[in-house]
Amino acid sequence: MGKITVERDVNGIPGLCVITPAVFGDARGYFMETWSRRDMETAGFSIDFVQDNQSMSVKGVLRGLHYQISHPQTKLVRVIRGEVFDVAVDLREDSSTYGSYHGELLSAQNRKQFLIPRGFAHGFLVLSDEAEFCYKCDDFYHPNDEGGLAWNDPEIGIQWPEVVGSYPGSADPSGYCLSDGTPLILSEKDKKWGTIGEIRNQKSEK
Repeated sequence: MGKITVERDVNGIPGLCVITPAVFGDARGYFMETWSRRDMETAGFSIDFVQDNQSMSVKGVLRGLHYQISHPQTKLVRVIRGEVFDVAVDLREDSSTYGSYHGELLSAQNRKQFLIPRGFAHGFLVLSDEAEFCYKCDDFYHPNDEGGLAWNDPEIGIQWPEVVGSYPGSADPSGYCLSDGTPLILSEKDKKWGTIGEIRNQKSEK
């Protein structure tokens, strides 16, 4: 009981994995192990998670893309109600896939989990009326250490499902909506993140 299936290096990006737990169901419902250190170690992962987080968001909410600058986090994310499109962008400077991304549909129905190593920017878009999102972290959140990346950076070119609109030169979502007319909802902070090119320029100036 409790075995997991692991899809490794999704979209050719080293370290990104999609994990699907075994589900045991009958007429009463179902049971699954959402986290097992033993199963993860058997699969080759040794991660010391220190914190669990949970959020609820309504349709059209887009959170991200976020990363920790000096205290990067490995995250194991999943959805327990609703559906989101979850995205990780490789920002590891020594990576052959720097700037590449992978997006994965996570839902209460498919029960998939997305393992995102340290060094990635992360965000998600809510596609259902509401979604509850859970994730484990291997380091604590440091509020003065947060970086961000524009969700619509044309150089990265994330194909967000159901999103229509054109790039206005910033992360401002006012010219975008979902295909059913639902507006995109971003925090004021997320509307102001820059592009990956600006991140590169800032690093080269240091």
